[in-house]
Amino acid sequence: MTTTTNVDHEVLSHSAWFQAHQSHLAREKELTRLRDELAAERRALPWLEVTEAYEFDGPVASDGGGKKSLLDLFGDQEQLLVYHFMYGPDWGEEGCPSCSFWADNFDGVQVHLEHRDTAFAVVSRATTQQIEAYQARMGWGFDWYSSNRSQFNFDMGVTPRPEEIEAGTARYNFGTQDAGTDESPGISAFRRTEDGRIFLTNQVFSRGLDLVNGAYHWLDLTSKGRDEGELEWPMAWLRRHDAYEG
Repeated sequence: MTTTTNVDHEVLSHSAWFQAHQSHLAREKELTRLRDELAAERRALPWLEVTEAYEFDGPVASDGGGKKSLLDLFGDQEQLLVYHFMYGPDWGEEGCPSCSFWADNFDGVQVHLEHRDTAFAVVSRATTQQIEAYQARMGWGFDWYSSNRSQFNFDMGVTPRPEEIEAGTARYNFGTQDAGTDESPGISAFRRTEDGRIFLTNQVFSRGLDLVNGAYHWLDLTSKGRDEGELEWPMAWLRRHDAYEG
């Protein structure tokens, strides 16, 4: 990490600074209105009924574990948000560092979502043993389930099937980009009816996930921003929160 000793940026009087930021505020308000419009369009998108009987294991931390259905993950809520955490069963003792960065934003949000009729869960293909150990290491308390014994991740578009990888046809983000890896992140939103029918109402992948990463949004407010432009890849700086030096 470096510290700037010389100011190489425009510096103005308070009145000029105020006017410049006031002008920029108009642009931010445009973005806010557009985001509201997009959110309304998103809510109006068609739904897909989920008829597959998916099975999950866990979470041991909150209720002792055991087999769960997708309907069970809703609890008493009408809506369910699932974060697809990149952690395959052959990954050993650690989940994805990028997903771990995102997951550092999750604890504490669940109670608020529940008061808007929305359950929250994290799902990975890793086994419950892997998940429990890694979650304990990271100190997280959110509900984290294993989909290791179902086709959930494959059907949700975050894990390509082996035959797709072999044929070079594995796609991601509604088919707009190569999968690139055997696990990818995403968010799936579901809605249930009183008679137990379940609908997939929305999914978010790739850069769309930025919306739920508070640390990135904090950095976007600073003069350096995310400061990733000269790195070998955008998150080359990133470490799990217990692995930074100093």
